[in-house]
Amino acid sequence: MDTEFHRIRRLPPYVFETVNALKAKLRGQGVDIIDFGFGNPDMDTPPHIIEKLIETARKPRTNGYSSSRGIPGLRAAQARYYQRRFGVKLDPDTQIIATLGSKEGFANLAQAISAPGDVILTPNPSYPIHPFGFLIAGASIRHIEALDAESYLRSIDAAARHSVPSPLAVVTCFPSNPTAQTCDLNFYKEIIALARRYEMFVLSDLAYAEIYFGDPPPSVLQVDGAMDICVEMTSLSKTYAMAGWRMGFAVGAPRLIGALTRVKSYLDYGAYTPIQVAACAALDGPQDCVAQMRDTYRARRDVMVESFGRAGWDIPPPDASMFAWAPLPPKFAALGSLEFSKRLMQEAGIAVSPGAGFGEYGEGFVRLGLVENEQRIRQAARAIKTFLETSNPH
Repeated sequence: MDTEFHRIRRLPPYVFETVNALKAKLRGQGVDIIDFGFGNPDMDTPPHIIEKLIETARKPRTNGYSSSRGIPGLRAAQARYYQRRFGVKLDPDTQIIATLGSKEGFANLAQAISAPGDVILTPNPSYPIHPFGFLIAGASIRHIEALDAESYLRSIDAAARHSVPSPLAVVTCFPSNPTAQTCDLNFYKEIIALARRYEMFVLSDLAYAEIYFGDPPPSVLQVDGAMDICVEMTSLSKTYAMAGWRMGFAVGAPRLIGALTRVKSYLDYGAYTPIQVAACAALDGPQDCVAQMRDTYRARRDVMVESFGRAGWDIPPPDASMFAWAPLPPKFAALGSLEFSKRLMQEAGIAVSPGAGFGEYGEGFVRLGLVENEQRIRQAARAIKTFLETSNPH
C-alpha cells in the first residue's frame, strides 16, 4: 500500500526543511554559518532556576509520573504571574493548565475543541502551529492576511461575516511570530466584540509577552468578558531561556481549559516534576534576569538594524519579540524568499527563515532571529555588504 495517510496529505512540504538541509550540508563541508534562522535562545538559563531543578531532582519520589495538568504549586505560580503582570485573577484549578510548551498546548487544544468542518480563522503569515494544529485535527482553515494588527482586525470581520459555517475560533498572536508586530488593549477589546458578535472563541498566543522594547504587551484576558470565550498560551521558553525545558501554560475560559485538560489526560503525564518546580522558581523568583535578556535582545536589534542598513539592507526595527521581519533587498525581490534564503546561505554563510514558510502572505520577506551575539551580527553585516554588491540575482 503506497497511499499517503489522510492527515499527512493535508500538510504541505515543510519549507524550512529545504533551508535546514542546506545548512547541514554546508556545515558538514566546514562552512561557518551565522544562523539567524532558528528562534533558539542562545543565552543561559538563570542559575537559580537550574539550581532548583538539581535540588528537586535529588529528592526522593520526584522522578515518577507527574501531573498532566501541572503540579498545584506551578498553577498557583502562574496565577500570581497573571495577577502581577496583567491584573488578571485566575483560578489555578479551573482556569490554568501547564503545557509542554505553547506549541503542544495549541496542538492539543485543536484536538480538544475542533472537528471536521469547523472553520478556524488564523493569521497569515503565522507561526505554523496556528493553522496546522487545526488542519491535523481535521478542521478547515481560513487564512487572514496579518501584516499589521488593524488590517487583521478588519479582515476578521469580513471573513467571519461571509464564512459558512460560522467560524469556531479566531487565533491571535501578539507580539507576532514571525512579523514582530504588536497590538494594544483596544485591539483586544475590538476582537472580543467581534467574537461575541459571531459567537467565536479567541485563542491568543502570548509567548513573547516579556520580550518587548516599548510598552509591555497586554493580555486579551484584561478585557471585560474575555474570560468566558478566550484561552491564552504563554511560555517560559524565551522569557527565561528555557526553550528545551518545554514549559508553557494555557489559561482562560474554564470550558476551554477543561477540554484541553481532558485530552491531555489521555496523552501525557506532564513535564518532569523537577522541571515544574524549577518553573515555579522562574515565575516567583527574581526577575532581573528577564530585564537583562530583554536588554540583550534590544542591543542586538539595534546593532542589526544599524549594521545591516549600512550594508545596504534596511531592516525595520521590531517593537517586540526576538525576531526581525524584513523585506527582501530590492535587487533580489524577484527571487522569492526561499531562493533568496538559499543564495544568502551559499554565498554569504548566513541563514535566515524564508517568509513563505509562514504562509503565502509571508512571501517577499524573511525572518531573522536575534540569536547571534553583536560581534557575529556585525560579521554578518560585512558578508551581506559583499553579497549585495557582488552577487548576480539572475
